[in-house]
Amino acid sequence: MSRTQLVCDDGSIIVLDVHRFMCAATPEEKRLLAKATSPVLDIGCGPGRHVLALAYSGKIALGIDPAPSAVALAHHRGATVIQRSVFEHLPATGRWNSVLLLDGNIGIGGDPVALLTRVAELLSYGGVAFVELEAPGVATSLLRARIQTGGKVTGFFAWARVGADDIRRVGARGGLTLDELWSVGPRWFASLRRAL
Repeated sequence: MSRTQLVCDDGSIIVLDVHRFMCAATPEEKRLLAKATSPVLDIGCGPGRHVLALAYSGKIALGIDPAPSAVALAHHRGATVIQRSVFEHLPATGRWNSVLLLDGNIGIGGDPVALLTRVAELLSYGGVAFVELEAPGVATSLLRARIQTGGKVTGFFAWARVGADDIRRVGARGGLTLDELWSVGPRWFASLRRAL
């Protein structure tokens, strides 16, 4: 199987764990999902593993992803997913109790402040966004990137990286307050709350 990676214009390469994306939610992801309160919106849900895990635990969840192939795969697996960008009109705006930005999806759109501002609009008052981050020491950066798998390469698109030690500042600029920051092995997560 060819390695899939995000090749960034600053020379950095981020290996994408496609195998993990296709499997069921990991134990650390299930612990995070247990903190989420229904209804939950999963932004950039891919094949829908988090949406399925939430549904199996009895929580109402919807996934969104702009990629037709990801949405088709999620539907095949039984996940409730729609093909949509986070910046388009979405159902239940202002009424989601939890929003997920996992698997590097804080990078969507190449502007994490704009993305978190949009997330704040989607959340209910007091709602929480769960965000996966880069490790401490990784600088927040706005990038252009493309996906490379074997000999195939996509066109460039806007992307971003946010380090764990910068999420308080970035979240505040997007209208969200840092509740908790934690790591599980090499992975870093934060919960950000919309004010009441």
